[in-house]
Amino acid sequence: MNSFIHTSRATRVVFGEGTVTGLRAEVARLGLRRVHLLASRRIDESIIAPLDGVVVARTADLVQHVPIEQVDKGAHRNSSAEVDGYVAIGGGSSIGLAKAFALRLRAPILAVPTTFSGSEMSPIWGITDAGVKTTGRDEAVAPTTVIYDPQLTTGLPSTLAVTSSVNAMAHAVEALYADDGSPIVSLMAEEAIRLLGDALPGLGSDGDVSARSDALQGAWLAGVCLGSVTMALHHKICHTLGGSFGLPHADTHTVMLPYAIGYNAHATPEAQRAICRALRVSNAAHGVQDLVRSCGGPTNLRALGFREEDIDWAVELATQQPYPNPCPITAEGIRALLGAALNDELDRL
Repeated sequence: MNSFIHTSRATRVVFGEGTVTGLRAEVARLGLRRVHLLASRRIDESIIAPLDGVVVARTADLVQHVPIEQVDKGAHRNSSAEVDGYVAIGGGSSIGLAKAFALRLRAPILAVPTTFSGSEMSPIWGITDAGVKTTGRDEAVAPTTVIYDPQLTTGLPSTLAVTSSVNAMAHAVEALYADDGSPIVSLMAEEAIRLLGDALPGLGSDGDVSARSDALQGAWLAGVCLGSVTMALHHKICHTLGGSFGLPHADTHTVMLPYAIGYNAHATPEAQRAICRALRVSNAAHGVQDLVRSCGGPTNLRALGFREEDIDWAVELATQQPYPNPCPITAEGIRALLGAALNDELDRL
C-alpha cells in the first residue's frame, strides 16, 4: 500500500483563447496598484496597454538563468517604486525573474506564459551567481494567478515551441519517479506527457492553435507536477549545464531528457511504462528522443556548444549536493551520461 503526502496549492488558473483580454481585471482582482511589469519588447503592446496607470517599473531585457546582477538591480527599483506586485508576461526568464524579486520583496505574481515551460505553476526559484545556478523552493514565489491564452504562443518559433514543450515534459517525467510523489501527481504527469507528445508534431505550424492549446494544457499539468514534488537528476544536470556553461535552457532539457530516462531506466519500471503508454512507444528513452528528432529538436550537447573538455567540471558540479534520484549519482555514471549526450549515443547507457 502506498504512503504519501500531497499538498495542493491555491493558484487561480484562467485558461482559454482570448483570456489575456482579462489581464487588467485579474490585476484588479489581486488589488494591485503599483506593479513591476516583466515583459520583453517582443510582447505585443496591445497586451500591455490595459496596464497603463498601474505599471511603475518595467524590465524588458530578460536574461536566461536569472543572473544575480539583474535581480539586485530590479530589487532596488522595486523598493524605491514601492511595488506591490509583479506581472510576468513571457517564458521562464520573465517568470523566473519575478520569482527572484518576490524572494526579496514579497508580493503577488500574476504570470502570463507565452511558452510551455510550466515554471508558472511552481514555487521553485533559480538564481545564477558567478556561474553557479542555485535553486530553492519557497511558497511565496509561486504565482497567485496564471493566465493561459493559447493565442499568445502562436508567435513562438516552431523550434522554441518544440524545446519548450520537451522542457515541460521533463517536469512530468521526473514527477513519475520522485521520491515524494503521489497517485494524483502520477496521473497528472502521465496526462501531461500524453498531451505534450500528441501536440509536438503540430507545433511546426504557427496557425495550429489546437496543438498549441494542448501543449499549453500539458505544460500546466507538468508545472503542477514540478511544484508538487522534488525533481531529480535531469533537473540537476540541466541546471549545471545552463548556469555554469551558458547552454540554452529549453534546448538543454530537450537533449538531456532521453538520457536521464535511460540512466534511471532499471530503477523506475513503473515510470517507464507510464511514459510508454503516454507516447504509445515500446521504449521510453528512445521514444522521447525519436519524437524530438522527428520534430527537428536537438539531440546532442555538442550542437549546443558543450565540449569534451567541459565534462570533468560538469561532473564535479553535478555531483555536488545531488538531488534525490532513483539510481545512485556517481562521478563515473554522470561522466558516462554526459559523454553519451555529447555525441548522440543514447545506446551507450
